[in-house]
Amino acid sequence: MTHWLPVLVHTPAHSQVAGPLTYRSELAHAAGTLVRVPLGKREILGVVWDAPGDPVSSLLDPEKLRPIAGSLDGIAPLTPAWRQLVTFAASYYQRSAGEVALAALPPQLRDLNTLQLARRLKKHAKSADTALPDPSNAIESVALTAEQTGAIAQFDLEAGPFLLFGATGSGKTEVYLHSVQQLLARDPSAQAMVMVPEINLTPQLEARFMARFNPLYGDNAVVSLHSGMTPAQRLKSWLAAHSGLARIVLGTRMAVFASMPNLKLIVVDEEHDPSYKQQEGARYSARDLAVYRGRLEGAKVLLGSATPSLESWHHSRPASEGGRYVRIEMPSRIGANAALPLVRRVDMNHQPKKCVFSPPLLKAIEERVARGEQSMVFLNRRGYAPVLHCADCDWKSECPHCSAYRVFHKIDRTLRCHHCGYTERVPRACPACGNPDIAPLGRGTERLEEHLAELLAHVRRPNSVSEQWPEGEQVRIARIDADTTKLKGELESQLARVHSGEVDVLVGTQMIAKGHDFRRITLVAAVSPDNALFSSDFRAPERLFSLLMQAAGRAGRDADISGQSEMWIQTFHPKHPLFEALKRHDYPAFAQEQLKEREQAAMPPFSFQALVRAEARTQEVAQGFLTAASAATADMPDAEHILPHITLYPAVPMSMQRVANVERAQMLIESPSRAALQRFLTAWQAVLHATRQQPEGKGLIRWAVDVDPLAI
Repeated sequence: MTHWLPVLVHTPAHSQVAGPLTYRSELAHAAGTLVRVPLGKREILGVVWDAPGDPVSSLLDPEKLRPIAGSLDGIAPLTPAWRQLVTFAASYYQRSAGEVALAALPPQLRDLNTLQLARRLKKHAKSADTALPDPSNAIESVALTAEQTGAIAQFDLEAGPFLLFGATGSGKTEVYLHSVQQLLARDPSAQAMVMVPEINLTPQLEARFMARFNPLYGDNAVVSLHSGMTPAQRLKSWLAAHSGLARIVLGTRMAVFASMPNLKLIVVDEEHDPSYKQQEGARYSARDLAVYRGRLEGAKVLLGSATPSLESWHHSRPASEGGRYVRIEMPSRIGANAALPLVRRVDMNHQPKKCVFSPPLLKAIEERVARGEQSMVFLNRRGYAPVLHCADCDWKSECPHCSAYRVFHKIDRTLRCHHCGYTERVPRACPACGNPDIAPLGRGTERLEEHLAELLAHVRRPNSVSEQWPEGEQVRIARIDADTTKLKGELESQLARVHSGEVDVLVGTQMIAKGHDFRRITLVAAVSPDNALFSSDFRAPERLFSLLMQAAGRAGRDADISGQSEMWIQTFHPKHPLFEALKRHDYPAFAQEQLKEREQAAMPPFSFQALVRAEARTQEVAQGFLTAASAATADMPDAEHILPHITLYPAVPMSMQRVANVERAQMLIESPSRAALQRFLTAWQAVLHATRQQPEGKGLIRWAVDVDPLAI
C-alpha cells in the first residue's frame, strides 16, 4: 500500500517553500519520524509532519511524487508538543517551519549514513544500560537561607511563570539546583532544562550540576547543548535528552528546541541577556519561547536575574494590574556580613586631562594588591585601539568593505574588522599621505592592559598572596576577551588562574562581567561607560544599567570581605539618573522610570515592533525594495481592516550600513496590538515575495523579518 507523507525539509523563508513537501512511502510513518528524502540531486534529512486531509488529492499526477529514501530507525518520533513548538516559532517569527525544525536538530543526523548512525545508537543504548551509582555518595544540598527557602516555597505553591528577582550573590543558582532536585526526586521520569546566555558560563554551571546529580542518576544525567560542542558531542547530548536518559539539559539559546519528552521544568538564568535573541536565520527569542513551551507542555518556567528585562519586569507586576508572571524576590546576599558593593562615581571632569585611570582609582587598586585581594577592570571594547589615525591628513583605518573602522591589534600588529573579518598588517606609514607618524586613537582592552601594567610597575604583591612566588613579585594582570580565549580550553584555564589567586587585576569585556563567582575580587571598575547614555537606541540605558549592575555583582561575593567591596565608575556625567539609581542598587526605581518613559513614547513593552531588513549591492536597491513593498500593502487582502492598526516607517539605512560590501536597509513596523502586527506580517509575506520578483527587487540579495527586534 502506498502512503503519502508530508515531510518538512530545510528551506529558507524566502524560497517560498514554507510548508511540508509530499513524498511516497511503502510504509506508514508516524508524524515526527525522521526520514531521508530526495530534494533535487541531494538526499537530505526531513521530519514527517502533521497535515490535515489527503495532501495528494489536489495533485494532477500523484505517481510523479518521489519516494522517501528511508527512515532513521531507532530514534523515536519527535513529540506532538515539540512539533507544536516549532510550528508556533515559525509562524510567530515569520520563517518556514522546515528551517526552524531542521536547524534545531543535531547536524550529524543530516551527515551520518545509516551504518554510522546505527553505531552511534548502539553506543547510546550501552550507556543507557549502565547501572546507577550509589545515592549515598551524592553531595548533600547546601543549607538554604530564609530567602531561598521562601522562594522555593512560593515556587512550589503557584503555577507561574515566575520571575526570580535576586541580587547578585543572593544564591539564585542554589534555588535552581534545589528546585530541580525536588522535581527529579518527586517524578522518576521528569526532565529539566536550564539555560544560560553564553557558552563561557556553561562549564562552571555544568560542574555544579554534575557534582549534585551524577552521583544520584549516573554520568549521563546532565548533558550540555551549545554551539561550541563538536557535532559528535551535540548528537550524543541530543540523543540522551530525546530518549529521556538525560534528566537535565544545560545549554544556550539553542537548547530551547531540545527534544525532551518528559520536560517538567525550564530555568532561564540571566533572562535579561540579549544573547537569548538569535540574530541570524530564524530570529527567535529563546526566553520567550521557553515561556511558551512551558505553557504548551505543562512545565514550570523560572526566569532569573538581578536586573530583569523591562518586558519581564512589566509582566511581573501584580495580577490585578494585568501582570502575567509571579515575582519572587531575594534582595539579600548570602552571609551574615554580606553586602552589595559601595558604588563610587569619579567625576572625570575634575581629573587630569586625558587620564585613563584616575589617581583615586589607581590608588584603590594598589590598596587591593597590598591586601592580597583582586580587582577587575571592565571595558566593553576589545583590541588595542578602536582606530589607527594620521594627524596630518586625518586618515583613519576604515574597513574597505564595511561602514566601520578596523581595530588595531598590537599583539599581532594587525588591523582587523570585527564585522567582516578583513585583516591586514599595520602599514609602516599613512597610506594616504606617507606620514610615518600614525598613532592609535582610543583604547581597547589590549591597550588598557598594557597601560595598567605601566602604571602598576612599581607595585609589588605581598608574599601572603601565593606561596608559589617570593615576596616582591610584580603585579599579575590578566586579560579575558574574545582575542585571548580563541583556543579551546583557554577560557577555563584563565578563569582557573583568577580563582586560584594567581591574578591580581583582571581586565576584560562583558565576558567577565556576568555570571562568574570570583571570590577574591573586591573592586570592580568601569573606565568608560558614558557612550550608551546618549545612544539613539532606546534600549541602551537598560543594557548599560544591567551590565554595570552585573559587573558590580562580581565584587564582594565572599561574605568575609564583602564589607570592603566597591564598584568604581569613571564618568563625565556623575549626576545622570542612571548612575544615581546604580549607586543605590535600586533596579525597581530605574525600571519604573524607564517604563514610564517608554509608555509615554509608546515603545515596547507598550507597543510591538518588527523590522524588515533588506540587503543588496547598493543602498538604492535595498531601500527601493522596502519602499515598494510598503506601497503595495494597500492591495493586500483585508487591508482596510489591518492597516489602520499598523504604522510603517520609511526605509532607512541600518546603523551599520555596509558589511562585507553588502548594503543594508531596514523598515520599522509598529502596532499597539501584538495580534494585529502578526496578522499584518502574515499577510505581508506574499507581498514581499511578489515584490522580490518585480523590477524593484532586481539586485536584491536577501530580505528577512525580525519580530521583537532588540536593536533598531
